[in-house]
Amino acid sequence: MYPFGSGMPHPNSPPNNNQQYNNPGGVPFGAGAGWAMPPQNQSPPQHPYPGSYPPQNNSPPQQPPYPGAGGAYPPYPMGGGNPTPYPPYPGNNHYQQPAPYPSMGHPQTSPYPPQQDNRDSRQVSQPPYPGAFNYFQQQSPAPSSQPFQQQPYHQQFSGQESYAQSQTLRKGTPTVIASQNFDPVKDAHDLRKAMKGFGTDEDALINIICRRTNEQRQEIQRQYKTHFGKDLIEDIKSETSGNFENLLVGLLHPIVDFYCREICDAMAGVGTDEDVLIETLCTLSNHEIHTIKNAYVRMYGAHLESELKSETSGNFKRLLVSLCSGARDESGMVDPEKAQIDARELLKAGELRIGTDESTFNMILCQRNYNQLKLIFQEYEKMTGHTLEKAIKKEFSGDIMEGLLAIYKCVTNKSEYFASRLHKSMAGLGTNDKQLIRVIVTRCEIDMQDIKSAFEKLYGKPLRSWVKGDTSGHYKHALYALIGEQRSG
Repeated sequence: MYPFGSGMPHPNSPPNNNQQYNNPGGVPFGAGAGWAMPPQNQSPPQHPYPGSYPPQNNSPPQQPPYPGAGGAYPPYPMGGGNPTPYPPYPGNNHYQQPAPYPSMGHPQTSPYPPQQDNRDSRQVSQPPYPGAFNYFQQQSPAPSSQPFQQQPYHQQFSGQESYAQSQTLRKGTPTVIASQNFDPVKDAHDLRKAMKGFGTDEDALINIICRRTNEQRQEIQRQYKTHFGKDLIEDIKSETSGNFENLLVGLLHPIVDFYCREICDAMAGVGTDEDVLIETLCTLSNHEIHTIKNAYVRMYGAHLESELKSETSGNFKRLLVSLCSGARDESGMVDPEKAQIDARELLKAGELRIGTDESTFNMILCQRNYNQLKLIFQEYEKMTGHTLEKAIKKEFSGDIMEGLLAIYKCVTNKSEYFASRLHKSMAGLGTNDKQLIRVIVTRCEIDMQDIKSAFEKLYGKPLRSWVKGDTSGHYKHALYALIGEQRSG
């Protein structure tokens, strides 16, 4: 299972609007391809404070209403005879009864191939187009004493194995993992102690809030309110200020709510921050997009797609609407012949004509699965002698170019994409702290260690040195904790 935000398909995706998102294994929202939770050995914590609950062994964790929420909010009311506060989300007529969170209700008919977690018994529907094949249906070969021999490229894709089989799954490496011996009651009391009386112990806030997962922070907030009758976020706002406050408050919001707030802020007021819309919609899976859409309705009483249409225009608007529909093929199947056809279509729509047929780029890059897109990019480079990235930069400009490039980079190397986002937030005069905070908050539980490696490879200096040069004080120390660096003076 992959964390929310990874862009990886959910086993039951896409969700209908009567389902509630399950967060199996505490997997965080936003993880990258092949992400796996690091092994953890947790022992029951001690509870020194009166009224703390006794340790519970061998009991399953409480499922939050959506990833990272930790049960902080009740499920969005839908069905069961209760009237819903908002109309069903438009455009989801091919799913059954709409609802805000996946896995909360009735069975659905999914347009995607059904998949089971057991690889030995995976069953997948027919390929999405003729000639495609599915690597889940391939049987593992019997052990052989013969040494492995690499096949030529044209034999690797003869229809007997998939492109996905030839790729090594990369496990994302987070820098924030679940705390061992986690005791939310003790953490709540320590936070209260740090903010009670004259002055604030900022180091205590950092050591607790920045070293717990989002799910653990939601449990701390519940215990804080239960024990002291106060809201932790409000207390943090009253005791801190500036970027340090914005960072801590962002960490305390459930991760899905955090995404929704960022999107809403990007479209609020005069002008639109298109970079936020691109960074969000171009990097998430169908399941994650549907979850955010339904949470957006719950929080703001407005449909995300309608908001996007009113705030953007032209080809960029059509790109965002296509992505917001959450209908990308996520089967993982590839078809070499189809990849050649698509590569030729992209070439004819761009470099081989006067002007550009934007709809062809939109259709292929927003609909094909990531494995197929990798193959299409390879075929395009074989045909032209240069990458599709270079062609996009030549044929497009402005926001539509940035959106298409974001999809290209996420397909080829998502860690490098987010490394470039961090670099952009700190390069030049001044620092875009909102962007810096957003990337670190959303990626620290997923693949921040990989992003750090990509950052140093691309820009020649470690991420730590850039953070040190662009931030200061407790804000800097909190960022250090989130990116897995030791505190400096």
